[in-house]
Amino acid sequence: MKIYRVAKASEYLVITGILIKDIKLAKKAWIIPGQSCTVLDLSPVNYTFEVQAMSAEKLPFVLPAVFTIGPRVDDKESLIKYAKLISPHDRHSNHVNELVQGIIEGETRVLAASMTMEEVFRGTKQFKQEVFNKVQLELNQFGLLIYNANVKQLVDVRGHEYFSYLGQKTQMEAKNQARVDVAEAKMKGEIGSKLREGQTLQNAAKIDAETKVIAMQRAGEGDKEGIKVRTEVKVFENQREAEVAQANSELAKKKAAWTKAAQVAEVEAKKAVALREAELQGEVERMNALTTTEKLKAEFLSKASVQYETKVSLVHANIYNFIHFFIIFSVIKTLDGVGTRSKLGAVQKIERG
Repeated sequence: MKIYRVAKASEYLVITGILIKDIKLAKKAWIIPGQSCTVLDLSPVNYTFEVQAMSAEKLPFVLPAVFTIGPRVDDKESLIKYAKLISPHDRHSNHVNELVQGIIEGETRVLAASMTMEEVFRGTKQFKQEVFNKVQLELNQFGLLIYNANVKQLVDVRGHEYFSYLGQKTQMEAKNQARVDVAEAKMKGEIGSKLREGQTLQNAAKIDAETKVIAMQRAGEGDKEGIKVRTEVKVFENQREAEVAQANSELAKKKAAWTKAAQVAEVEAKKAVALREAELQGEVERMNALTTTEKLKAEFLSKASVQYETKVSLVHANIYNFIHFFIIFSVIKTLDGVGTRSKLGAVQKIERG
């Protein structure tokens, strides 16, 4: 028959049995037949001890201590170690108590044996820390953690009143020191009173002298300030005059530059106008030359054409006359045996023709 178990906030269920290889920790689980379930309480437990130890000089003493020890809940492996340790016993059993006490006493005795009583007494804080660290190192193997450790004042063992004697010695030294301090305070008070009176007179004279010196210094500083102010005013005026002169000089330079630039611009404008006029005049002359050239060319061509035509006409006339003469000559030559009247008639006919 299955049983459903739920652990409280500070508890764990430790389950063993079938289907579980070693042990199982859970907050809630079903418990089946063949399994065993134990409740593991994780709340810390206070352990109070009076550890008897011995210093390096073989002086025994008692170390009262209260350790708050419990399982390390933030590590599952530590919980398993603790479960295996506590499962056969109750957590308040002598077995667990003797285990923890044995570790604390063993580590404390080992540490105390390496230190003198003076070192243990004067270095109580370091001694307690060393005990804490060494005990925690041993408790790790059982999954335990020291949550708090309160180591009380060291106590003498009966018959070995070292700490009581040491306390009496300290008290006597403090008492004697207090008497010395009172005497020294009384002496310092009387001496201090006389010193104060002398220092008061000295300080009064010193203050009077310093007052006179300061008054003279103030008067001198006033004169110096007046001279300094007048000097600074004069320097400022000179600087202003120099700045005005410099400004006037720069203005004159700029005016000269502007005048020069204006004159240059005017000259350049005149030159540009003249150049433009020259260009236009040249253009006009070039056009006139072209016109004249064209006119002359036309006149020359006309004259040449007339002369050519005249010459051609003369040449044609000469050719015509030559041919006419040649024809007449040929006719006359041909009509050599004909009478003169017939030749004349033929010639006239040729001329008419």
